[in-house]
Amino acid sequence: MPGRELNVQLSDITSARELLEGVIVDTPMEHSRALGRMLGATVHLKAENLQRAGSFKVRGAYVRMARLTEEEKSRGVVAASAGNHAQGVALAAKKLGVEATIFMPRGVALPKLAATRDHGAEVVLHGSNVDEALAEAQRFSDESGAVFIHPFNHTDVVAGQGTIGLEILEQQPDVDTVLMGIGGGGLLAGAAVALKQQAAKQGRTIKLIGVQAENAAAYPPSLAADALVPLKGVRTIADGIAVGRPGEIPFEIIKELVDDVVTVSEDAIAKALIFLMERSKLIVEPAGAVGVAALMEGKLEELGITPKSVVAVLSGGNIDPMLMLRVIQHGLAAADRFLTVKLMLKDRPGELAIISKIIADTDANVIGVDHSRIGGELSMGNVSIVINMETKGSEHSALVLNSLRAEGYEPLVMS
Repeated sequence: MPGRELNVQLSDITSARELLEGVIVDTPMEHSRALGRMLGATVHLKAENLQRAGSFKVRGAYVRMARLTEEEKSRGVVAASAGNHAQGVALAAKKLGVEATIFMPRGVALPKLAATRDHGAEVVLHGSNVDEALAEAQRFSDESGAVFIHPFNHTDVVAGQGTIGLEILEQQPDVDTVLMGIGGGGLLAGAAVALKQQAAKQGRTIKLIGVQAENAAAYPPSLAADALVPLKGVRTIADGIAVGRPGEIPFEIIKELVDDVVTVSEDAIAKALIFLMERSKLIVEPAGAVGVAALMEGKLEELGITPKSVVAVLSGGNIDPMLMLRVIQHGLAAADRFLTVKLMLKDRPGELAIISKIIADTDANVIGVDHSRIGGELSMGNVSIVINMETKGSEHSALVLNSLRAEGYEPLVMS
């Protein structure tokens, strides 16, 4: 089997799990009947958003740091991150009594900055993005001797992340398909070793699908080229997987063991995040929702996979409240539950009242109106109004538009 030649084996992951005993929690497996009805299968959600420090990252960070020599620990550790890895390293350092310095980009979300400091790490704000913070962290390591803790490109980190695979098999023994997000690849690589090698010992197979945001998808071209292909840039709301270049160590494992890597749109991620809040009562960050987004977009069907028992990993829940607000608004619009229309009206008393009654009769809820008499597209005696309203979905939105058109209006849907 290909896994015999890999630099991370099932035995490494079981050893990592022993190190993590009493440090992390075995996060719950939530049954999603709503997703099950969509797929015609049993679907469970591995709620790693409820892990200590809010994501899976503490698994790999702790294993990597616990295996340092006493001399290495005495030099302290350094890392760079905009969120989850920072918190994982900070928490692991606190548990191990190791001094930690974390470089974070300026403008990092305040809740993530505060949480990292609360775990006892020294935080240094540097650069405008993670790449700049990463370069500064490496420089700091070279000058101070502090051990650099990479977020995904180390065998101990991969082994630590892989412990989630062991939990999945114990909590859902009949699982046949697993989906999870992929950035640098540490989580997917570790889980692949655990799931594939353990399943082989049981005489069966498990499909493993990685999911990337389509605007931050370095793995599909890299896998196609059988070489690391860096992206020129990444831009996605899923900042936890916004990685422009796969890690060498995870890549070698993923190309051997993972069945496929698919991509999902920003709209799909936003809709999945809202779905998880409404239907599963779970707060998940965008990166943690990509597996659910793939299920909702029918990616398994596109791959020709007809599962019976599916697990989607919710990898983290560290979402900035301001980002959550924007994602919710975007997700509602993507799901046709937030409708914005522009109309040209005669500038006369009662016209707005007529429009309001038409909308009210369709049971839509107006939440904002912008009224203007000035603009190049307006002629004398006309006004432009933009109406924001809440609807119940695409069919309801169509009813609102058709009702306006039936009364002689020409609503322009605004994106």
